[in-house]
Amino acid sequence: MPILTPTEIFGHVTFLGIVPDRTASLRSVSQPELVLDFAGARGECHSGVLRKSCSRVSSQYPVGTEIRNVRQLSLLSAEELAAIAAEMGLEQLLPEYLGASIVLRGIPNLTLLPPNSRLIADNGAAITVDMENGPCQFPAREIEADFPGKGAAFMPAARNKRGVTAWVERPGTLALGTRLRLHVPPLRAYPALADHYEKPAP
Repeated sequence: MPILTPTEIFGHVTFLGIVPDRTASLRSVSQPELVLDFAGARGECHSGVLRKSCSRVSSQYPVGTEIRNVRQLSLLSAEELAAIAAEMGLEQLLPEYLGASIVLRGIPNLTLLPPNSRLIADNGAAITVDMENGPCQFPAREIEADFPGKGAAFMPAARNKRGVTAWVERPGTLALGTRLRLHVPPLRAYPALADHYEKPAP
């Protein structure tokens, strides 16, 4: 029995990019299309079937541990980018500053998509959402370089709006304007954690 449900929510690609060399800069470089294979986007430094674990999963593994790469892509929402920019007092916030792979317009609250949701293009290319990509200092540094005095505003402004990390489930090519349909898993709270989240922090 199918467990993922196709929705009538669609996103349209407004930006595609790759980060060629993360050691040089987080900034992505705009692309007319992305060729996706099982390792991720071709030319993207975050591509690979495996990766070294980073600080985001340091509660699970020592930093540098080899793990499955479910952070092949960085997905952002055009609407959320505009909201971040407005809160920061900027006319616009370029997705390049955030190292974006794909920006979609039309998916409400993209950052809050359930893990394991799928975004499937009309040509069959499919992306699986891993989890929320929390705001960090690296985009703030890129913004500060071009807009002195504005970088510090990024992290609070981007809370719950920074997008999601994702990985390629089915290869294909994405172009500007490509339509992707949202498919979601069952949405249920895990009962065993109810008490855990209701307890006040020590």
